[in-house]
Amino acid sequence: MKMYYDLHIHTALSPCGDRDMSPMNIVNMAILKGLDIIAITDHNSVKNCLPCIEMAKDKDIIIIPGMEIQTKEEVHLLCLFKNIRDALKFEDNIQDYMPKELNNPEFFGEQLIFDEKNNVVDKEERLLIVSANLNINQVFSMVSSLNGAVIPAHIDKRNFSIISNLGFLPLDINITTVEISKNCNREDFINRNRYLEKYNIIINSDAHYLGDISEAENYIEVHTKNIDEFFELLKNHL
Repeated sequence: MKMYYDLHIHTALSPCGDRDMSPMNIVNMAILKGLDIIAITDHNSVKNCLPCIEMAKDKDIIIIPGMEIQTKEEVHLLCLFKNIRDALKFEDNIQDYMPKELNNPEFFGEQLIFDEKNNVVDKEERLLIVSANLNINQVFSMVSSLNGAVIPAHIDKRNFSIISNLGFLPLDINITTVEISKNCNREDFINRNRYLEKYNIIINSDAHYLGDISEAENYIEVHTKNIDEFFELLKNHL
């Protein structure tokens, strides 16, 4: 069976995320678009993952708690977890590596935190769009210890991409899946980078607005609709 996915969605917690990107709106829009599984991946935080999971509790959609972390190499990595417990543990583990710089809402935008009833209950004061004092290898190791999956984000882009910043995909890291942006021509990109043929290549929206969330176009073939099998495919080969 096909599981239609979008594994790169920002809530209004990300300063670049629209205020309408609330847990309720995101879950309902994903369902309207026919998606089976989505990941919540705010910048350097998982604080809005649980409200999204709660919003989907009685609905036929799977919510993956995650984070888009920015490494010291200024590379964006999607860190995905099977459950909120591991996602929160990862967030706790990286706190000592995060700068203490405060957000400037007028310049970067507000960073809204929701509760499980879709109410804004707080604002993150620490600026989230900064680099953690962690390198790529450290992030992979930390996520792996929690049985999570790491996906280099938007590798086709010129900014915050592992390829643009390093010039290559490190062979000493167990990278199995990479992400290209929705506007990237997959076939052309692979033809220009033949070494990518050995990786799983997925396409996500990197949605910051409700309308940006993917339609039911990109999918992974699974035997059963569950998060365990989905993760095994991401961490191995499709």
